Amino acid sequence: MRAGERAYDTLRTEILDGVLEPGSVLQEVEQSVRLGVSRTPVREALRRLIADGLVAASGRGTVVTAISRNDIVSLYELREALEARAAGLAAQRRDAADFAGIRERLLEAPSLLAEGEAGLVRYFAIVDDLDDAIEAAADNAFLGAALRSVQLHSARIRRLSRHNHERLRAAAGEHLLIVDAILAGDAELASHATHVHLHMSLTNALATVPADEAAPTADPVPTADPVPTADPVPTADPAGGPRVA
Repeated sequence: MRAGERAYDTLRTEILDGVLEPGSVLQEVEQSVRLGVSRTPVREALRRLIADGLVAASGRGTVVTAISRNDIVSLYELREALEARAAGLAAQRRDAADFAGIRERLLEAPSLLAEGEAGLVRYFAIVDDLDDAIEAAADNAFLGAALRSVQLHSARIRRLSRHNHERLRAAAGEHLLIVDAILAGDAELASHATHVHLHMSLTNALATVPADEAAPTADPVPTADPVPTADPVPTADPAGGPRVA
């Protein structure tokens, strides 16, 4: 594997797993020493991570981007459009044998989730394989490319519920419903089951992430003091005395 590819894979994995937290500054020299490569591969890796939206250039260097509540909502809006459609297409075009195998593995999810970190890794591997199987069955290159882009950012949100075993058990059941709908060849049910799963996942994610800080408002712009008006000009009173107009 090329040095640039290796640096990219390492940094991306560390960002997705939360090892490099939002706000972490990635300096070329520091990362090249840490990863054991020259600055050029690190620079290449950082450019790719910027394109992925996982880091952003700033005055301090390259910084791991944060995930706000608004970001999560926006991502799930896109996920629903893409993943519900993909599940429906998969139900119409699937090879049943591929999903039958995943179904058997999902039945083991409750025991896997009780095994600690090793079990979590195996459970998420099943989820990843399900995503890959749906993408392959949907058989749409453009949809597949869009799904992979979304899943990259979804992986960062996934870790928010990594140790919420109640949510993980519920999610495993939701994945099983999606697989059953695909195996039944029911496109509408597969799309609906995906919609329900994403709704529950979004609800959990928003409950985990603190509310976004309100953007500071500008100080009110002082207005000019009212322009003093001239004293009223006295006009003649019919009775002969002055009066105010």
